[in-house]
Amino acid sequence: MQVLRRLDTGPRGLTEDEAALRLARCGANTLPAREDASWPRLLVRGLRDPFTAVLLCLALVSAAVFAWSTACVILALVVTSSVLRASGEYRADRSMAQLRELVATTSTVLRRADEEAAPEAREVPVEDLVPGDIVQLGAGDLVPADVRLLRARGLTVHQSALTGESAPVPKHAADVAAAAGPAGTAVFEQPQLCFQGSSVATGSGTAVVLETGGRTRFAAAHGRTVGRREASAFDRSVYGISWILIRFMLLTPPLVLMANAALRDRGLETLPFAVAVAVGLTPEMLPVVVTTCLARGASLLARTHGVIVKRLPALHDLGAVDVLCLDKTGTLTQDRPVVERGLDAAGADDPEVVRWAAVNAWWTLQLAELPEPDALDEAVLDTADEDDLMAYDGVAALPFDPVRRLATAVVRTPGRLGSHTLVVKGAVEAVLERCALEPAEADRLADLAGRAARDGLRVLAVATAERPARLRDYTPADERGLDFRGFVTLRDALAPTAAPALAALAARGVAIRILTGDHPGTAARACRDLGIELGPDQVVTADRTDALTDAELADLARRTTVFARCTPEHKARISAALRTGGHTVGFLGDGVNDVSALWAADVGIAPRDATDVAREGADVVLAEKDLTAVDHAIHAGRHSGGNIATYLRITLSSNVGNVIAMLAAGLLLPFLPMLPAQVLVQNLCFDTVQLAFAYDRPHPALLRRPAALDPRALLRFITGFGVLNAAADLATFVVLALALHGPGPAEDEAVFHSGWFTENLITQSLVMMLLRTGRRLFEDRPPGPVGWTAAALAVIGLVLPPSPLGPLLGLTTLPLEYYLLLTIVLALYAAGLVLARRRHERNLLGDW
Repeated sequence: MQVLRRLDTGPRGLTEDEAALRLARCGANTLPAREDASWPRLLVRGLRDPFTAVLLCLALVSAAVFAWSTACVILALVVTSSVLRASGEYRADRSMAQLRELVATTSTVLRRADEEAAPEAREVPVEDLVPGDIVQLGAGDLVPADVRLLRARGLTVHQSALTGESAPVPKHAADVAAAAGPAGTAVFEQPQLCFQGSSVATGSGTAVVLETGGRTRFAAAHGRTVGRREASAFDRSVYGISWILIRFMLLTPPLVLMANAALRDRGLETLPFAVAVAVGLTPEMLPVVVTTCLARGASLLARTHGVIVKRLPALHDLGAVDVLCLDKTGTLTQDRPVVERGLDAAGADDPEVVRWAAVNAWWTLQLAELPEPDALDEAVLDTADEDDLMAYDGVAALPFDPVRRLATAVVRTPGRLGSHTLVVKGAVEAVLERCALEPAEADRLADLAGRAARDGLRVLAVATAERPARLRDYTPADERGLDFRGFVTLRDALAPTAAPALAALAARGVAIRILTGDHPGTAARACRDLGIELGPDQVVTADRTDALTDAELADLARRTTVFARCTPEHKARISAALRTGGHTVGFLGDGVNDVSALWAADVGIAPRDATDVAREGADVVLAEKDLTAVDHAIHAGRHSGGNIATYLRITLSSNVGNVIAMLAAGLLLPFLPMLPAQVLVQNLCFDTVQLAFAYDRPHPALLRRPAALDPRALLRFITGFGVLNAAADLATFVVLALALHGPGPAEDEAVFHSGWFTENLITQSLVMMLLRTGRRLFEDRPPGPVGWTAAALAVIGLVLPPSPLGPLLGLTTLPLEYYLLLTIVLALYAAGLVLARRRHERNLLGDW
């Protein structure tokens, strides 16, 4: 054989010395090494976060104007956030390292001690295989390398990890040209080739190793993960919000300096105040709050549902997912068929056809000494009564082979002495051509089977024949002149949790797109069985997309539910097109053919039993391939994303209001409206208590829709509520300017600073309580962390000015009448907040 000559080997296998030489020359049969990021490297990577960059810029500016305390506080926040994020991702990497150890370790190989020795079958580590080795394959074995079959008996292989095809693929040793198919799939259709990443379903075989290690088709998928990944939904939102903050931050100090220089003849002495205003605009605790929210959600998912979040921002992306792309096999359906029904020649139900199919499966399994039935036979046997099968006496069996495409069992039927019954079961065309049928009748039966196949069912034909009893062996030549009995139709067994999980995802506003390598009829049938409504144009064969532009594909993907006969390139391109259309896309996959799509989506999801390369390419790893686990992960993502969005809305609207008020007061007053130290202290108090948002429970309304961070919507929110907050501050200024006067200008300044300091912290505590979407000020349950910390913030505002620490910050005791007037201002402000929030919620939740 040419392959053996080219590899310089033979059916007896390699000698140990030759195998060692080839191992040294070709390298170990392992996938290309993936270097896990060290903890310091993860820490440095966290410093590249845009929010962190904003804070570092502020720290540098603060140090430049000798505001060392401010710089130190900001640096401490940056370090805390980066350490939390690096620790969470480091733990996820360690969990992934443990998963990578769950792989096959040995393979059965023919080796010889020397040239004269007889070959011996021995177990050797998979990494020691070399091109030219002769390996033996049996049911349940993983194919250890890319191989070419030399001999095969009833061999079928699961290669869904490579192609997405759910049914086992027949393999045999003869060279047969591949049928035309989608680009990139023809090589997998070669019946004499088996590939690393596939597994033996039934039968046995002997093969020669063609390629190992990084030269296998399986390893080639690693190349698809090389390069820079596109920004995810979270990354895009972060960059958008960061640039908004950076623009405001860069604009604020020059405005403060120019306005004070022009109107108040104050120059560089206002620079510390200008920097403090810029710091006040920036949410210093944002990296800490974001990291804490995501780390808590990831930790909870790992403990309660076994879900590993490898990249913390991916948890937020999960919460923002509005389109989930997935394969059919193993997710919506199980990797096994079940019998739908038996049909007679007229297309009517006939249980007898299933009984004859079970007789064939049982006695073929027993008499051919097969290790276990294949998936189709197992489905048929599940419907049968064992006592009924044992009523027949098995005589002989001709097991299934990929060339004949059928199997035959010869039995003695009870009550029929002197005769044997041949029971034949197999592919429709193979059985019909062996039956005694008129051509027109054969065409009608083939059309009947074709209609069932187009409806997404697999079809087996069953025929019988009576023969005089004999002692000589039965051969395939006896499979002629058969009496047609009927068809057995089978469908993919539905995953038990798929239907309720799909309903839960639909309730969360997540649309499903099925990208499968299976036949379109099979995929459509599974959808209908699960209650997924499909319109006439919602099932598309993926090769139709080849001629479409990206914009046309994005429009098609928006309208289409099922893409069938997908190659890896189709899956990746469809996922990318959905992102281009403005969707946040999750992709659930487990095979080598899914790697490109895992990277093309905003968040890639893989089960722990996925191929190694798929697990490496995913952002989230599930305990098992179950849509319920995806639903739990999306819920956790929305919980974390809802808290992050709430924190951003409340913090930035309050900060914007303060900045507007500071700029206005700086222009109207003959003194600075607040000393830099006072600005920083109140900002630190506000930022510190807002860590409680990481432990808050979002309103259920926020969990019913994707938790996307929209920079434009956020800008509208913080502008509107910031102006309202500034109005409360300006009203306080009026109260302080008109109603309160100290003994002298210095005392007036201290009273103003103290009054605004107190009002500012109390209004911020009101914002924390009243701007949480869907929450009431007084709820029928304990206040929770946000309620307690908001109360603590108000207490600090009331207690700090008259305390011994007040004079150190330039604060003083306020007269009693101020508190009475402040109560009126705060009551009006709270009423305005409630009205504005109700209007916002009608817009936000009305469509939900």
